[in-house]
Amino acid sequence: MKNKFCHIELNTDDPKKAKEFYGKLFEWKFEDMPMGPGHEYSVITTGADPGGGLQKKPMPEAPTAWLTYVEVADVEGALKKAAQLGGKVVVPATSIPDMGKFGIIQDPTGGHIGVWGAAPKK
Repeated sequence: MKNKFCHIELNTDDPKKAKEFYGKLFEWKFEDMPMGPGHEYSVITTGADPGGGLQKKPMPEAPTAWLTYVEVADVEGALKKAAQLGGKVVVPATSIPDMGKFGIIQDPTGGHIGVWGAAPKK
């Protein structure tokens, strides 16, 4: 399938409580990664694709929610196309060093979805 779902993440006010809950519920393991001053990202290890993660909400006013990402070849192009189709870019193209780039859009109905482009393999 072109542009498949590739990553799912939980943005929450309480990552510790979420990890305790999902760890016990689904027996998930978590790998905590520092992502800059005061920010940690926990990769969810399930042994299957798509991958997942959870973090403290980067936008405190946003609701606690799961966000799905779709794999794209061109993050900037996907965000531009989404805006042309009536969507709103909520998070512009943002690079994660050595990993790739992402952006988040809101569709015309109010739904949110992320786009992800992996960094070229070295």
